[in-house]
Amino acid sequence: MEKEIKLFRNSKKTKNLLLTSLAVCIILLLVIIYSAGIFDGELKIKPLVFSSGAFLIMLILLLKSVLSLKDKSPLIELNKQTFYGKTTPVSKSFGIVNWEDVADIQLQKTGGDTLVVVSINNPEKYEGRLSKMFWNIAYNNSTNQLTLMYSASEIDIDANELFNLFNKSWKESTSLNR
Repeated sequence: MEKEIKLFRNSKKTKNLLLTSLAVCIILLLVIIYSAGIFDGELKIKPLVFSSGAFLIMLILLLKSVLSLKDKSPLIELNKQTFYGKTTPVSKSFGIVNWEDVADIQLQKTGGDTLVVVSINNPEKYEGRLSKMFWNIAYNNSTNQLTLMYSASEIDIDANELFNLFNKSWKESTSLNR
């Protein structure tokens, strides 16, 4: 690999995600209003509590996404020795990873998204980078590996192309180290 690969935010995909999030917030707000008894005068506690919690979470995520639109830096960077991505909270917090520590790369369907899943050996080397909660999400006790996921939902390419880029970069970096 002669040069660095930088993948930037695709504004069309980002707008679609934000509009979808906004639509979910509006639906949750309508459920809150209905559960509060505005239409029929009957208070429904369980749906009100659930929809209020979900609405707050979605609203916070939506506002965070809108604020992140100012960031014009690449969402994923791949070069000869390392890679970095900030398309998921764990990968963003984790930071730069050396290709030499990668054990496996897979494509995995999770929820409504297809993610590139990178398994990393040598977790001791990366200890202290993540909060305890994120470490527990990323660390697999049985394999003694860290698992990082990267999404193509906001970048210029689809998940299969991202997977191919990761695989190609990983193979090229291992052939350079031999």
